[in-house]
Amino acid sequence: MKNVALISGASTGIGKELSHIHAQTGGDLVIVARRKDKLEELKSELEKQYGVKVWVIAKDLGKPEAPQAIYDELKKAGIEIDILINNAGFGGVGKFHELDYDRQVAMINLNVTSLTAMTRLFLPDFIQRNSGKILNNSSTASFMPGPLQAVYFATKAYVRSLSNALSEELSHTNITVTNLMPGATETEFGATSGMDKTAMFKKTATARSVAEDGYKAMLKGKMDVISGLTFAQKIMISAIPFMPKKMMLKTVKKMQETK
Repeated sequence: MKNVALISGASTGIGKELSHIHAQTGGDLVIVARRKDKLEELKSELEKQYGVKVWVIAKDLGKPEAPQAIYDELKKAGIEIDILINNAGFGGVGKFHELDYDRQVAMINLNVTSLTAMTRLFLPDFIQRNSGKILNNSSTASFMPGPLQAVYFATKAYVRSLSNALSEELSHTNITVTNLMPGATETEFGATSGMDKTAMFKKTATARSVAEDGYKAMLKGKMDVISGLTFAQKIMISAIPFMPKKMMLKTVKKMQETK
């Protein structure tokens, strides 16, 4: 396999579009998600359409043992990863004290713990070769606290912080870390999180456009890329550092109240 990209959360949405974009370049893929049927369907589609090789790993990255199992499987198969795309994640709307606690822990495990583990497992190989690219899917939620999505916003702030820190740590190497920050995007995320019923998801970007922005920024080695925002949302993001915190929190809360 050549120019191999490992993409988590590859079965739908942004991850699926990233898989298509990478395959279009002629690069091979390792696609990871929970649903094997969806992955096998995507594998068949990519191999037939682009003539690339695709390796399927059906694992739930929310489980603590999954990252190591994925790494070990690829080592055993002799598959070298050139691009690591940590895309898997989920959210949920509601008051922190009312939401199911186990689901909040699962969110932290997937959005934070597994992303950290995957990065830590594959990065030493990148450093040994002095080559490789990492794309972490954060969110514009990483810019602020998120009333009614307290844990989700916190996990994305972690991803942004980790990605930027690693970017600087690796600045003397040929390895880059890119932090993708999408706004509201038309994917399964909206329905599964309940965000599709909020004002924030009134106008969404396509998964394809967000994936293209992220992939292009990764190839250029950019540290950060924002994608999928309306003009009003861009103004709001740029104004965050200057807004009184209470006003900002009330604004974010109102945008996330379900209709």
